[in-house]
Amino acid sequence: MSNSTIRCATWNIHRAKGPDGQVDPNRVANAIGTELAPLGLDILALQEADEECRPHARIVDVQNISELTGLRYTQDAPALRWGSQSDGFLGSILFLGKRFQRTHADVIDLPGHCHRGAIVFETLVDGYPLRIMTMHLSLSQPLRIIQMRTIGQYLHRRPTMQTLMLGDFNEWRPWGGLMFHQRIAGTAFQGPARASFPSRAPILPLDRILTDFPDAISEVHALKSEVLVQASDHLPLTGVVKLGKRT
Repeated sequence: MSNSTIRCATWNIHRAKGPDGQVDPNRVANAIGTELAPLGLDILALQEADEECRPHARIVDVQNISELTGLRYTQDAPALRWGSQSDGFLGSILFLGKRFQRTHADVIDLPGHCHRGAIVFETLVDGYPLRIMTMHLSLSQPLRIIQMRTIGQYLHRRPTMQTLMLGDFNEWRPWGGLMFHQRIAGTAFQGPARASFPSRAPILPLDRILTDFPDAISEVHALKSEVLVQASDHLPLTGVVKLGKRT
């Protein structure tokens, strides 16, 4: 049984727009520096971190976030970003620690009336193969099912390994719904549901950390502080993930 773990966080930063309606990337950076960086993260996934409309221009300073967290910005390659003015792919940005050795990377276009997508990194960490996926799925349940099916078809074509999903799934029901059914994604993904939206008084578990390795996710918390509440309408979700079998 694995004794190796990673600590991760996912946060929809709402294009740096706080509940007060003000857009302030510095509040996001300050919140990451004071609330998330001290946790010693191995993974940080951000959603809505570029502008919503084309050309999906950058909002945050990814170099500053790397310096604050000690994590590497992973999307220098143009193929992993929406365009030359973007830092992420449809707003999703992934930062990884030095423990990760990347073996493959992809982006996945997801169907829907609004642009949605996922980022995929296949890695080795402490000798364990791990696929990391971060995504922002649709507000519509039928579209979320289709999007998860698209992800499942992608996974079917890739090598078998433990897969970690983290992001804004927009699934409000704690029990998950059809989108997480094994027949949709091809394998069962599980993880605790914690209310993360709206940030001021969270009642909906829109943000999730999930994996297909049984009983592998623990210490899942939606972090709340005034600094975090002011920065976005979502709270960041953190958790510890146990790794599966070595190669």
